[in-house]
Amino acid sequence: MYLNKKNLFLVISILLIFFFLTYNDVKSSELKIIDGDTIHLNGEKIRFSGIDTPEIQQTCIKNNEVIKCGIRAKELLIKAIGNKKINCVREGKDQYKRTLAECFINDLSLSSYLVKSGYAFAYRKYSKKFITDEDFARSNNLGMWSMKFEYPWDWRKKN
Repeated sequence: MYLNKKNLFLVISILLIFFFLTYNDVKSSELKIIDGDTIHLNGEKIRFSGIDTPEIQQTCIKNNEVIKCGIRAKELLIKAIGNKKINCVREGKDQYKRTLAECFINDLSLSSYLVKSGYAFAYRKYSKKFITDEDFARSNNLGMWSMKFEYPWDWRKKN
């Protein structure tokens, strides 16, 4: 196929447009995981709505051993996300001006996953959405339900 100057210019233009669109897509997935229920996505602070995870400094006890359950919740979130793209459904803002959202990897709700794994709790004060996931984790003795712990909201009041 022979490309004259006009066609060559058109092909280069299309390739440049594609490059810049792709470049913006890569840039649009900047993610920082703060803790088990808070992320920064493209510079936006997002707090997972309807759940509460232990704070980073929070510990639990299992078989007389101190477990860093706040760190474990964050690690579980990191593992669930991996290199996958996150899609968040925004629901509003909280008192700290963070975006409240439920975030997904494909069709998997990260909030549901964390609660069902036992490293997050249904935040009943604000939502009833994840109660069945919490019941599942509790009845199967998963995550923090296999340990002695304080609910995150009680731990925050004391610390």
